[in-house]
Amino acid sequence: MQVTYWLEHAWLDTHVEPGVALDVSADGRIAAVRTGVDTPPPGAVALRGLTIPGLANAHSHAFHRALRGTVQVGSGTFWTWREVMYTVAQRLTPDSYFALARAVYAEMALAGITNVGEFHYLHHAPGGTPYADPNVMGEALIAAAGEAGIRITLLDTAYLSSGFGAAPEPHQLRFTDGTADAWAERVSALKERDGVRIGAAIHSVRAVPADQLSTVADWARDHRAPLHVHLSEQTAENDACLAAHGMTPTQLLAEHGALGARTTGVHNTHMTDADIALIGASSTGTCMCPTTERDLADGIGPAVALQRAGSPLSLGSDSHAVIDLLEEARAMELDERLRTRTRGHWTAAALLRAATADGHAALGRPDAGTLEQGALADFTTLTLDSVRTAGPVPRLGAETAVFAATAADVHHVVVGGRVVVSDGVHVTVPDTGRALAETIAALRD
Repeated sequence: MQVTYWLEHAWLDTHVEPGVALDVSADGRIAAVRTGVDTPPPGAVALRGLTIPGLANAHSHAFHRALRGTVQVGSGTFWTWREVMYTVAQRLTPDSYFALARAVYAEMALAGITNVGEFHYLHHAPGGTPYADPNVMGEALIAAAGEAGIRITLLDTAYLSSGFGAAPEPHQLRFTDGTADAWAERVSALKERDGVRIGAAIHSVRAVPADQLSTVADWARDHRAPLHVHLSEQTAENDACLAAHGMTPTQLLAEHGALGARTTGVHNTHMTDADIALIGASSTGTCMCPTTERDLADGIGPAVALQRAGSPLSLGSDSHAVIDLLEEARAMELDERLRTRTRGHWTAAALLRAATADGHAALGRPDAGTLEQGALADFTTLTLDSVRTAGPVPRLGAETAVFAATAADVHHVVVGGRVVVSDGVHVTVPDTGRALAETIAALRD
């Protein structure tokens, strides 16, 4: 049955249009976009405020949500943060992973996110023994996204080494399949279905030996799947790669055929000019995660230079220090202003594209992220009368969304034509805060 949504104001990529009707067909796609519709048509669902395409969270580690607050105590480094992360990872079971991820993905939906790229490397039981179903942990994430009402690209991750060929440490045994061939055999058993894409990931050049990088890259190429990789997040990674291989991580990936238009480098923080040129010339994407990068004191990546070189930009909440894609978009611009002491590196529209169309494309969904005929009917409505958003005229809705709004201003979310969030309440996980509190507390017991 066709459903019509009437949008009081809609961001149509280049401008904000008042009075837009979206006809959504039974297959969950936008059948028609009608402008100049001043009042809701009979039977239409009225969405008041500013409607934008659904947001794409291109980089997530769902279980890191359990670290929020805990890892902000005291100081430390990325490496000390990692030890706390390992402790949480050891406690998860398929059931507790599902419960936690369901609550986390519901939090994402409340933040206007309609598609998540889950960088998944928690594959096996403690000690590294495979479960009877070797993909039960990945299936738990897929089921959690389904119950939370959002799409997922499961970026199944090869994680084979503790560092440049060294054997995994005890707390990394859950992550490893032993070899890239064994990883490929396991991940090939995962099947795509409605709302689910299967992609691949190289955890990092630290964690996948150089002679096995091409196995992962070839699997992604053969399956026409997205390929993501943590890239140059830390200067220590660059130094170790230079010592081991005489080249940067980017150069090593290029040598083994892992760059390209379906590849996204996550962070891309500490890059040489030659790295930037390689990333851009190969059309490899860049996923920036500013709230995590600043939380871990990783640094500010060269996003402007990467985009100018030809790298599409997307955004992720990564460790979930906060889950707010509008904040990620805002932070990318504001961090660059602090670094350069100049303003206006991206327009609000360009930042929204990174959070929507380009993010969905990085997750293998080029048919999402726009409000146009034929696109997936995934969209998010922000209130324009909160204490944060009240005041600007509606035609400045993009600027208001990026530079003033937060996840708290999301009032309605529709995925595939189906309402997931209504009046700021998740339809299937109505007490999301309690669900988060209970699932995280259980991991501490």
